[in-house]
Amino acid sequence: MIEYLFGKLEELNPAYAVIELNGTGFYVHVSLNTFTALKDVKTAKIYIHEVIREDAHSLYGFHDRDERELFRMLISVSGVGANTGILFLSSLTVNEIKAAIISGDVDRLKSVKGIGLKTAQRIVVELKDKLTREPVSNDIFISMNNTTREEALSALVTLGFIKKNAEKVVDGILRGNPGKTVEQIIKDALKQM
Repeated sequence: MIEYLFGKLEELNPAYAVIELNGTGFYVHVSLNTFTALKDVKTAKIYIHEVIREDAHSLYGFHDRDERELFRMLISVSGVGANTGILFLSSLTVNEIKAAIISGDVDRLKSVKGIGLKTAQRIVVELKDKLTREPVSNDIFISMNNTTREEALSALVTLGFIKKNAEKVVDGILRGNPGKTVEQIIKDALKQM
């Protein structure tokens, strides 16, 4: 099993990279996010996921372990293959995908080409618990369901609460349960303020 490749970046385009390592060029499928991260470098370290089938041996590369881990989670879902996983990571950032899954934003997931309603729902059902168990960066909550957060904050400020205090409480509520409605957030915030 290949963990990563570190070598000269011979060729790079939005769909693949060629990494030269000891005179051998490795063709690696990459996401648009990885392409962007590698755009200005001469040597690169790319984390690898291998897909070995009867008719092909393919390498999929990622600029960091988080992106590769999310890719592996996505392809563990029935109906999501390696090419669809790469398409996900080319259409949305890692944080946007995690936020959509955690908040149950099926429409956001459906915006990826080739993902229908049932597959998007299956992704949410199968991955939501896995993602809520791992530590989550605050960037996810900033991008996640921003409209709901802003509506709840607006209502609390209108009720006379200081915005800074309301933001802390609302963000805490969304960390605990990102799928809450505006009404539920306001009710919970009123209990805490």
